[in-house]
Amino acid sequence: MINTNPPEVAALGTCNIDFIMKVPRFSGADDEVDVEEIKISLGGSASNFAIGLSRTGVDVGIIARIGDDSYGEFAKLKLEEERIITDRLLKIPGSTGMTFIAVDDDGERSIYTSMNANAKFKLEKKDIDYIRGSRLLHVTGMYKEVVEEAIKHANHISLNPGTVLSSYGIDDLKDIIQKADVLFLNKKEVSILTGKGFHEGANDLVDMGVPMVVVTCGKQGARLYTRDEVIYSPTSRVETLDTTGAGDVFAAGFISGYIKNKELNKCLQRGNQLACNCVTNLGAVNIHHSDLEH
Repeated sequence: MINTNPPEVAALGTCNIDFIMKVPRFSGADDEVDVEEIKISLGGSASNFAIGLSRTGVDVGIIARIGDDSYGEFAKLKLEEERIITDRLLKIPGSTGMTFIAVDDDGERSIYTSMNANAKFKLEKKDIDYIRGSRLLHVTGMYKEVVEEAIKHANHISLNPGTVLSSYGIDDLKDIIQKADVLFLNKKEVSILTGKGFHEGANDLVDMGVPMVVVTCGKQGARLYTRDEVIYSPTSRVETLDTTGAGDVFAAGFISGYIKNKELNKCLQRGNQLACNCVTNLGAVNIHHSDLEH
C-alpha cells in the first residue's frame, strides 16, 4: 500500500521468507530426519510485527529491504494485502532474506538464516523523513549501526533487540537502550544483555532510565517493569505448535494498546492474546505453496 504520509507506527527491521518444517526431532551430525510438514511463511521480525499491528487496526508501515527476486515481490504483495504501507520496503539487487526453521513436537526450534538483502540495509534520507513523521518507531532485528542512526530521528521508540543485538552487552548498547520508551526482551535475552537473571536484569535496565521493560516468559506469561511497579500478566493455556514470530506479535499487541493509551495491564493482556494465537500455527503468517506460483 502506497501512502504519501508517514504511518502512525514505522517498523524497522528484517523481511524474510520462512521455510518452516515440522519434524519429530532435530537432526544431528550425519543424521537424517523425515519432515512431517512444510509451510512457507512471510517472516522477519519487522514483517511479523507490522502484520500483527495492522490486524489490530493501527496504521503501520515497514522500513526494510527485499531482493529483486520472486520472493521479494511476493513479500511486498503479501504485506500490502495486510494493509501495510510499503513505501520504504525497497528492492535491491540480490536475493530476499530466507530463514529455514525446524520445529519439533514440543514447539522448540532450530533456525538457520540467510540474511541476503537484509544484510545490505543502509538508512536513506527518505527513511529518516519517514521515521520523523511517524508517531513511534519500532526497531527489531536490525544491525547496531543502523539502529544508532535511526533512533536519533524518532519521536518515540519501542525496541526489540533480539539475541544478536543483545549479545553486544549492556555497556555497548547503553546509548541505544536509554533512548527506548519500551524495551521488549525474553528471559534469555535479558540474561544475554545484562549477564543477570531476568528479574534483576530487568530492574537494572529500568535503573538505567528505560521507562518500561517488558519481559516475555513463554508459557509463564509476561512481566512489565517500571520504576514504580512490576505488572504480571499470565497467558492462556494453549497447545504450542510453533513459537516463530510470537515475540514480534506480542510486541504488536502491546504497542497497539500503548498508542491507544490503554492501561498497561491491558497492553500486556493484548500482547499475550496475540502471541497465544500465533503459537498454535506453523509460522507467524502462513502462505500456501500455490500462492508462490503466481
